[in-house]
Amino acid sequence: MLRKIDCVLVRVPDLTAAADFYTGVFGLRPLWRDASSVGMGMPDTDAEVVLHTMDLPADRSVHYLVDNVPDAVRTCQSAGCVVREPPFEIAIGLCAVVQDPFGNVVCLLDMSKGPRAS
Repeated sequence: MLRKIDCVLVRVPDLTAAADFYTGVFGLRPLWRDASSVGMGMPDTDAEVVLHTMDLPADRSVHYLVDNVPDAVRTCQSAGCVVREPPFEIAIGLCAVVQDPFGNVVCLLDMSKGPRAS
């Protein structure tokens, strides 16, 4: 039987540096590690971001729900991220796109306008 696993693969050149970065900036926690990857747990969920050095396509992006997009963008910038798209309005709040120091795109969004109506 199949079961759902929430996982996103993120290619990085250095596992230790990337794990430290994703722990410090995004609050992820290391769950497991092998020679080519580190599983990083997301708070309040069983979803994982798997940092890896394998030769897989790099066109993945991670989406983080944050409390406040402008604050999150400032935190990311101070940690070495480049802002690719500054905060812009979306139906539920704000969104921004940053690039981490390893070249990965990270989308930040908040629900400052509240969830979508059913």
